[in-house]
Amino acid sequence: MSEVLQFFLALGLMIAFAKIMGYFSIRLGQSAVLGELVAGVILGPSILNLLNVHSLFANGESVEHTLIEVAEVGVLFLMFMAGIEIDIQSMLRVARTALLAGSLGVVAPLILISVLGVGFGYSLEASLFLGLVLGATSVSISAQVMLEMDVIESREGLALLGAAVADDVLVILLISLYLAINPGGVVEHIDSRPIWEVFLRMAAFLSIGTLVAWYALPYLAALFEDLPISEGGVTIAVVSALLMGFIAEYFGGVAAITGAFIAGVALGRTRSDVLDHIRYGFHSINYGLLVPIFFVSIGLQTNLRLLGADIIPFAVLLAIFAVLSKVIGAGLGSKLSGFNQQSALRVGVGMISRGEVGLIVATIGISSGILRQDVFAAVVFVVLLTTLVTPPLVRWSFAEKMAAPQAAGAD
Repeated sequence: MSEVLQFFLALGLMIAFAKIMGYFSIRLGQSAVLGELVAGVILGPSILNLLNVHSLFANGESVEHTLIEVAEVGVLFLMFMAGIEIDIQSMLRVARTALLAGSLGVVAPLILISVLGVGFGYSLEASLFLGLVLGATSVSISAQVMLEMDVIESREGLALLGAAVADDVLVILLISLYLAINPGGVVEHIDSRPIWEVFLRMAAFLSIGTLVAWYALPYLAALFEDLPISEGGVTIAVVSALLMGFIAEYFGGVAAITGAFIAGVALGRTRSDVLDHIRYGFHSINYGLLVPIFFVSIGLQTNLRLLGADIIPFAVLLAIFAVLSKVIGAGLGSKLSGFNQQSALRVGVGMISRGEVGLIVATIGISSGILRQDVFAAVVFVVLLTTLVTPPLVRWSFAEKMAAPQAAGAD
């Protein structure tokens, strides 16, 4: 069987199984995201290891690599959709909360997890890096759950998305500073620029890139929608999400999802009929194809069999510290900015998931020799666990908010 046919088979099986598991998850009162994540774990090396069944997938490693690359498009489009739903004026009203929650959401894991690492006998260098790994946040999963619940434009949802951008910038700056101070053992492909250059690139992208997108993208979307070409507005949206993602990471030094999010926020200003067309087009592309692949791909990259008995106690405590440090740090930042306790908890819970960001930073550690293989396995376990617990915790934290309109309607 050719590699292309193997890819088609894997794609069909994974999307079908993800949707089935998502359906059962909804029937159990949970988010569809949780079911799709579990589908990935079942199909991945932790349980079935589907892509290693040689009779079906002779080129399983290559097929998996292709699936993961397709999944990266899914996460870009997911964050683009989160951005397109945002009212920028409302987001600016929670800017202080976003900065405080994002900053303390990095500082708290850095301190608590570094202390845990040293307590288990790891070097201060490795422990600090581990704190940075788990200081990273990926809110794409929280954003998807909030989109499902229609609370993405709530005060807490806006603060969470803003905090994720602040978190991303701070983690990249701290990683760059760490590598500048500890350059030994860093392999060639890791970008260890001077800290001033990293900061300058970020500032340039976040100011110039955002300004250009803000004015150019709504105009281009409306222009192409009126031209005699098929799906003109949707095409501009797709191209802008991909290119802004590329520019953000390659030139700006921030995560590609940040660029896609900014593109979405900018295109949210376009003409209403064009905006409706873009929403409809992206919804079909994302939920019919790309988003299920993204959530399944997380399970494909996770192998819980690598966790030996000697590392399990550390992995379990690391997971507990990872969850608590985000809730405490981001929650405290929200509380200091004026949020009440319930709202602060929602922001803290929404920041728990590490997702692909944590894995990317951890890969830097393993390839540069900072982290050992067993510690890397523990990190992967924590990334998976935080990813799995986030959807039900986000739903639980917003349960009271969702119940209030229903109760009012019943009256």
